[in-house]
Amino acid sequence: MHKSVLTVGFLSCTLIILSVMPFFDFNNVANATRALPISEGPIINDVNLKAEVVFEGLTSPTSIAFLGSNDILVLEKDKGTVKRIVNGNILAEPLLEVNVANDGNRGMLGIAVSKGEEINSTNIFLYFTEAPLGDFPIGNRVYKYELVNNKLVNPKVLLNLPAVPGPSHNGGALMIGPDDNIYTIIGDVGGHRNQAQNQESGGEPDATSGMLRITPDGMPVVNSPLGDREPLNLYYSYGVRNSFGFDFDPITGKLWNTENGEDFGDEINLVEPGFNSGWNKVQGIWTLDEQEGMTEIAPVHPENGLVDFGGKGKYSPPEFTWRESLGPTAIKFLNSDRLGIQYENDIFVGDISKGNLYHFELNEDRTQLVLEGPLADKVADADDENEGIIFGQGFGAITDIEVGPDGYLYVVGIQGTIYRIVSI
Repeated sequence: MHKSVLTVGFLSCTLIILSVMPFFDFNNVANATRALPISEGPIINDVNLKAEVVFEGLTSPTSIAFLGSNDILVLEKDKGTVKRIVNGNILAEPLLEVNVANDGNRGMLGIAVSKGEEINSTNIFLYFTEAPLGDFPIGNRVYKYELVNNKLVNPKVLLNLPAVPGPSHNGGALMIGPDDNIYTIIGDVGGHRNQAQNQESGGEPDATSGMLRITPDGMPVVNSPLGDREPLNLYYSYGVRNSFGFDFDPITGKLWNTENGEDFGDEINLVEPGFNSGWNKVQGIWTLDEQEGMTEIAPVHPENGLVDFGGKGKYSPPEFTWRESLGPTAIKFLNSDRLGIQYENDIFVGDISKGNLYHFELNEDRTQLVLEGPLADKVADADDENEGIIFGQGFGAITDIEVGPDGYLYVVGIQGTIYRIVSI
């Protein structure tokens, strides 16, 4: 399997470089404007809660993971480092430092932690854009490491995914699912166009634009929803433009994600196995023209050439859409009552351009969001319609949200600070 996936990634990268490099401006990356944190600290709209600083002074942190209580691993996007913070103090030396391409959305991006088979052993899974010989990437790679004496050792490549043309839409979020498999998400990496992007004539999928799933040893999971041939057997879902976050409902085990539009059509999705998110024929609730601009509201079951892999892929519209893009990033279920039972098992979402933290309740069967007033149509048509879902503001550009071993909500800002939301 690994040789096949590595070959697909390499050939896809090579062909795209040759075909689009003369026309692709590597400096013209469609990134949302990054919000700045407010000087007095984030404001939580619930007067019984506050945000406090856990650690500050990091360099472009993207993701965190907990080894235990007050024991945090944090990734620094541009440096390619994994650092450890214990009881509020950062270790002098990083656990790992690798060469990464860091322009645009590239860099050290995703992390997940699991206990190894041996006693007191811990495995660390990382997603990063590897560039061993300088700035040019050889792939977006998922590695498995062992944590030994505050160092990450014995690296094993589990996935080698395309990283060009880029530098946008590399995804990178990484999680261990309820089934103990490794899940990650990747976008179209700056312009891939094949069946994974709903281009029937574009050829076979190449492990871009999808939620991908493998075993902890890097093998395809049996009974893939889309098929058994490589790399289709890696896909859990497809049709993703780009995403910075996903999570599993602690009650149902179902997967939800965020997805980013260009300048419209940001999404929150319920991701069933074989889910087709619609890119590049549908974004948000709108169909796209040949220039990928908004045209009209898409039907619930579009008949505009979506690829369905013999009926195995299923499109469904987003559970929530922002008409004006604000760059949603992390999404997290708060599987704790530490902030109050009224928030337990609800969804929290961060963004990159407003610095806001959003809160969503779910309906009784947990397949839809509870949306009222101007949001009852599942669309925020303008900024003022977000007021009812804003939980907190002033975090700066949010890159990750996690629930700590203490049951509190931790929020990471790209400007270098980790916050914790606690009761007053």
